[in-house]
Amino acid sequence: MNAIIDKINKEQLKEQVPEFAIGDTVKVHVTIREGDKERVQMFTGTVIARSGHDINEMFTVRRMAYGLGVERVFPVHSPRIVDVEVIRRGDVSRAKLYYLRDRQGKDARVREKLRGAK
Repeated sequence: MNAIIDKINKEQLKEQVPEFAIGDTVKVHVTIREGDKERVQMFTGTVIARSGHDINEMFTVRRMAYGLGVERVFPVHSPRIVDVEVIRRGDVSRAKLYYLRDRQGKDARVREKLRGAK
């Protein structure tokens, strides 16, 4: 039974997964259905978490909208995600950036990774 599930999961995986990490500011291009029409909407924010593996891999993006924090969780291998565009690289020391939820304004920024630094 496990072999069958693994085979189905492998068929669902995307071949090209974008390279991004925790702390990066990304622009996620998501397909939205409204009635019988489809359009691409962008959600721009900071990646604060990444979890799971294979078909169950997810990432959480947080942004501030009109003074409120908005978070969305996206499956990495979802067919609804058209593209994940990295706007800037973040330099963080943690795997989860949940502490950003309590911060506002300049305190909620992630410092930018220097070019050439690993």
